Amino acid sequence: MTRVLVLGGTSWLGGEVARQWVARGADVTCLARGLSGEVPPGANLVRVDRLEPGAYDEVSRSEWDEVVEVAWEAPLVTGALDALAARAAHWTLVSSISVYARSDEPGADESAELLPGTDLEDYGHAKVAAERASAAALGDRLLVARAGLIVGPGDRSDRFGYWVGRMALAGSEDVLAPTLAGRTAQVIDVEDLAAFLVLGGAAGLAAVVNATGPVLPLQGVLRVAADVAGFSGRLREATDEQLEAAEVQPWAGPRSLPLWLPAGMEGFAQRDIRRFLAAGGSPRDIRPTLERTLDDERRRGLDRERRSGLRRQEELAVLASL
Repeated sequence: MTRVLVLGGTSWLGGEVARQWVARGADVTCLARGLSGEVPPGANLVRVDRLEPGAYDEVSRSEWDEVVEVAWEAPLVTGALDALAARAAHWTLVSSISVYARSDEPGADESAELLPGTDLEDYGHAKVAAERASAAALGDRLLVARAGLIVGPGDRSDRFGYWVGRMALAGSEDVLAPTLAGRTAQVIDVEDLAAFLVLGGAAGLAAVVNATGPVLPLQGVLRVAADVAGFSGRLREATDEQLEAAEVQPWAGPRSLPLWLPAGMEGFAQRDIRRFLAAGGSPRDIRPTLERTLDDERRRGLDRERRSGLRRQEELAVLASL
């Protein structure tokens, strides 16, 4: 029986990876504090704080067919490698497309220049450092999956779900959008990313892969979101200058328009994924992801406080100012 260790496994992506490995018949252990939820049925939980001395003692005496790492913080990444690399037949590191030094080159592949990896407080730099440390410790036993924007039910960043949730909340009223012509979106459903990680782990894939979905017109994504949400109002587009004047932020965070990338960032949502597809990546159509996301948005509350996006009253105020 395949023995799998998921470093995490009680929350979103890690939990889905553990679930899919269990469904495949593997003996799955999750190493986590257990503060983010429960492990999937059929998985075992070793409850530890990975920053504490001796955190890996219970699992470092075993041999593992697969280890999955989703962390980016240097002490977590290097601590796990020091304790477990010699015990792992294969290792999967979930990295990020945020590792790239430039975001103004549409179609760039995995050979594009990386960030220096020196500012370990910065997510992108830290992921570069994690890739380098993992490669040094594991050599050809390593799969590096540079994930794009991960979406679907359970997304705590509130980015992708903002649009279908906002349209459902607005109903027949107007919704604010950035200028859509020429803009793109590139996302990966959490279930599809987990499926690829499991596939790569089972095959012992040694590669660096941009693990994300196809490049889609942002206008088309929002059109499908409107249909899924039953939205009958207008999408009122504002220029970058109008949004900046209204103190609306791009991409993520409070008072933002999620998925809006300002000029010069076009390449961030247009990464080359041919290596991902050739290695067995299989991203689904955007509609079922939006349908599952809307169900999740309704359960969590369409008018809740969000980590990303405009509050409805903020949005209406910006619309009135246009």
